[in-house]
Formats: sequence, structure tokens, C-alpha cells
Amino acid sequence: MDFNMKKLASDAGIFFTRAVQFTEEKFGQAEKTELDAHFESLLARADSTKNWTEKILRQTEVLLQPNPSARVEEFLYEKLDRKVPSRVTNGELLAQYMAEAASELGPTTPYGKTLIKVAEAEKRLGAAERDFIHTASINFLTPLRNFLEGDWKTISKERRLLQNRRLDLDASKARLKKAKAAEAKATCEGDTVPDFQETRPRNYILSASASATLEDTCRPPSWAEWKEDYPGGWRRPCFFLVPLNPSVTLARGCLSLPKDGKLWNDEVDKAEQELRVAQTEFDRQAEVTRLLLEGISSTHVNHLRCLHEFVESQTTYYAQCYRHMLDLQKQLGSSQGAIFPGTFVGTAEPASPPLSSTSPTTAAATMPMGPSVADLAPPGEAALCLEEVAPPASGTRKARVLYDYEAADSSELALLADELITVYSLPGMDPDWLIGERGNKKGKVPVTYLELLS
Repeated sequence: MDFNMKKLASDAGIFFTRAVQFTEEKFGQAEKTELDAHFESLLARADSTKNWTEKILRQTEVLLQPNPSARVEEFLYEKLDRKVPSRVTNGELLAQYMAEAASELGPTTPYGKTLIKVAEAEKRLGAAERDFIHTASINFLTPLRNFLEGDWKTISKERRLLQNRRLDLDASKARLKKAKAAEAKATCEGDTVPDFQETRPRNYILSASASATLEDTCRPPSWAEWKEDYPGGWRRPCFFLVPLNPSVTLARGCLSLPKDGKLWNDEVDKAEQELRVAQTEFDRQAEVTRLLLEGISSTHVNHLRCLHEFVESQTTYYAQCYRHMLDLQKQLGSSQGAIFPGTFVGTAEPASPPLSSTSPTTAAATMPMGPSVADLAPPGEAALCLEEVAPPASGTRKARVLYDYEAADSSELALLADELITVYSLPGMDPDWLIGERGNKKGKVPVTYLELLS
């Protein structure tokens, strides 16, 4: 390893200079270069984007995987760059338990048959959930993570570099200001030895004597020189600061430095040169950082597209769940007549669009009753018999259609949202269905699509 002592000392001096400048700014003892309003707004928007992206990412992970232990396990696998093992969803696990229970309690019993049907539905729900989690992770979570772990880290790095360039610039401004002030003071008071502690950069080393520090470059002064410079006699050497790259040669103990007015001009020229270099580096870094911050707009566009894909996958998932539960509900409803003939079983809540405040099961149970559907005709002539059925003597009710409904067969009545129809119930019917009439048309209609009016 090439160990460069001069570079190490220079880096330490720069770090010390920045630390002093930062501390003085915090205490209000030094001026600070302010960024323009547009740049500050870009910084604020970037910070806000980062903070809200982190919150949305964490909460989406909770939505997709509520188990914190499972989330930690997935995080570790991801950091180790290993494939996450397949995990059984809660719906699939419930389906497995129900199937085992039906096998042990008797698959031919009514309870066992129902357990098997529900288990199949839960298994389909679990598979739909697995697909949704996989799709959401790829289309939504991965782009958010890529922004936080890629683009944002680059922005943060360039912002730290900009902060360092600003501290260097302000330190150079402070040095030039002090050098000019000392030059003006020397002009008024006469030639004086410059105060390097005020004008030089802060990368100094402390030396006990000039002859000890610059032993190889200085010759010992003669007695005549001592006597000429100090007619009052001998005085003890004092401590002073020696620059790492001294521009003053032949420094000897506490001897007076060359009393030349050009020395102050050199100090000012050097400070101005350093200020120009610091200003150039600051402007270049500010432009790089500005371009990265303006790229946040593209990040918003990308996140918007990912958000649309997340909503689409979520819509697909809930539509699949609704379809599976509606099929299950129809299966259970058709089996209720065989298990409980001539009675109503309305304990299950329908998996359907939002309903009115009136419970569909209660509404169906309180509807006026007509002849039993089973007594009308054989199943093959159900449509014809429905056309010939008259409303019950006990009366009918009006209902408003909440959603469009497409009839599955000729025994059902197609519905349009917001239209009014006449409905009534028949003994032995599925409690989730009613007989609806609209003009000369008649057929079965689902209760979940209706709002019964008083």
C-alpha cells in the first residue's frame, strides 16, 4: 500500500477546515453561501419523495405480508441474494385443514360435503392471493426499492459533495476577507509581520523552533546577526505555526520575517486564487446535483405507472375472489334445499357488492309467499312456469336495482342500474334470489343487486 504522508496531512487539514467552518456557521460566527430558492425547492421535493416512498413501501409490505417474521425472513433472503422459499398462504392452509376434517368426519355427510366445497374455494382464493402478491412485488415494490437503493443513494452522495464544496468556498471567502483586512491594517500602521494564523489555511503543524523544524534548509544565525536584530540582548525562542507548504524561507526561531510589503500582496493573491478554484468546483457540483434533483420528476412518472399496475393487479385479485365466493355461494345455496327442504337458511352473508341497510336474507324471509317453485313444473319447464306464475295474494314489494346484472339463463331477469321492479318470494327458493317482474317480463333476480323499498 502506497502510504502518502503529505496527502494524509492535507486531507486532515481540509477536514479540520470544513469542521471549523461548519461549527462557526452553526454558532453564527461565519457567513454561509445560500442556495437559490428553486434549488431549495428541489431539495425539499426530493426529501419529501424519499420519505413518502419509504412509508408507502413499508405499508405495502405489511399489506402483502402481515406476518413480521415472514417479512424479516424475506428481507434476509433478499440481502443474501437467495431465492425466497415458497410459502403456503393462509387460504391454502385453511383449505388443507378443511379437506382433512372432511376426510375424517365423513366426506359423504352434509357437513363433510360442505367442508370439501369450501376447501376448494379457499384453495382458489389462496392461489389468487399468491398471484397478487407476486405481481404486486414485481410491478410496485421492486421499483420503489430500486429508487431508494439506487437513485436516492446517488443523490445523497452528490449532496454531501456539494456540502463539502460549499464549506470550502465559504472558508476561502473567509480567508480572503481576513487577508484583505490585515493588508489594509498593515497599510495604515506600517510594515508588520503578517499573522499567518488569520490568513493561512488551517492545515498547520506546531513547531517549537524554526531551526528545529527547518533544520535542513536553514543555517544557524551568526552572533553578529543576533546582535544586530536584537540589540537588547538574548530572548527565548517562542512557538509559532509553520505551514505545511511554507512560502516564507529561512525562518529562524522568532526572528522577524522579511519586512516586505509584497508579502501581503502575495497572501491576497493566493487567497483570491483559492477562492476562484473553490467557486468553480462549487458551481460544477451544484449543476450536477441540480440535474439529479430535477430527475425526481421522472421518478414520479415511473412511480405513477407502477401505481396503476398495482391497482390493476389488486382489482384483478378482488374480482377473482368475488367470482370464487359467488360460485361457492351458489353451490351452498343449491345444496340447502336438499339438506333443509321447504325451509330458509339465511345465515351466510353474501359475498357481493355493497348492499342497502336492509339485510337481503331478512328481506327475502319477509317477502309475500306464492306457490312453491318445486310444485310448478319439472326443472326443464322452469322458464315457462315462471311466466305463468301470478303474484301472491299477500302482495308484492318494489325494489331499486343497484347494479347492472346480465341474466345467466332464461330463468333469470336481466337488470339495469337504477330501474324499479316488482319483487316477491316463493317458498323453497334460495334466500339470495327473488322473483322479479318488469312489465311483461319475469324471472329470478339476485337480492344483492336490489334495494328493497318500503
